[in-house]
Amino acid sequence: MVAFILGVLNTLINAYIWVIVIWCLLSWFPNARGTRLGEIINRLVEPYMHWFDFIPPLGGISFSPVVAIFVLYMVQNGLAAVGHFI
Repeated sequence: MVAFILGVLNTLINAYIWVIVIWCLLSWFPNARGTRLGEIINRLVEPYMHWFDFIPPLGGISFSPVVAIFVLYMVQNGLAAVGHFI
C-alpha cells in the first residue's frame, strides 16, 4: 500500500514538473497565458513559484523555475529513499 502511494506521488510530481515546463514555454508566446489553458496552468503553478520569488533574474532570465524543478526532484529522491527504507 505504501509503495502504491509513493508511486502515485512520484507520478504526480512528474506531471507537475511538466506543467511548470509548459508554464515556462507559454511565456515565449504573446498572450499565451491569457488563454483558458494559460489561466489554468497559471492557477496551478503560481502558488508554488511564489516560494521562489527571492531568486533575482540574471540578464532578464529568471532561474526560479529551474530551482523549483530541482526542489521537486529532491522531493522525489526523498520519497524514493523512504520507499527503499520501508
